[in-house]
Amino acid sequence: MKQFFSFPNPVNDASARTVALGVVAMSVVAFATNTAWILIPLTYGFLARVLAGPKISPLGQFAVRVSGPRIKAWQKFVPGPPKRFAQGIGAVFSVSASIVYLSAGWTSAKWILLPLIAAACLEGFLGYCLGCTVFGWLMKIGLIPESICIECADLSKRYADAGFPQN
Repeated sequence: MKQFFSFPNPVNDASARTVALGVVAMSVVAFATNTAWILIPLTYGFLARVLAGPKISPLGQFAVRVSGPRIKAWQKFVPGPPKRFAQGIGAVFSVSASIVYLSAGWTSAKWILLPLIAAACLEGFLGYCLGCTVFGWLMKIGLIPESICIECADLSKRYADAGFPQN
């Protein structure tokens, strides 16, 4: 059971960006067309990916099996824990939108999608994971222990990989 409720580590960045682009597409369509039912697959997807990685997420499966491996320019492996944290933030926003929709209606709920769209656009189009950045800040101030992501705690390798060798 523990194996089922696990998250991949490392994560193929091409797959993560593909998932983000799927989130952008669903959220923009829901927002632009006033189609509240899209909150169902959107919310399910975030919850599924937080709980079990891409295993039970249709969008996650598409990203891991179809699109991610084919996007050669985005192929790199990144730590999984920050990506899981980012999925958790997406789950908070999509669940919040769903609750607001059920209690106050779509007119109020759809605005909760805007920060979700912005974060997913940063990830999908630019490869910048806002949730991963917040994860790093929380590690830096000690709210997330270094043991959760050893690679995240040691930035020297990432600086070197980016062309900024440390003295």
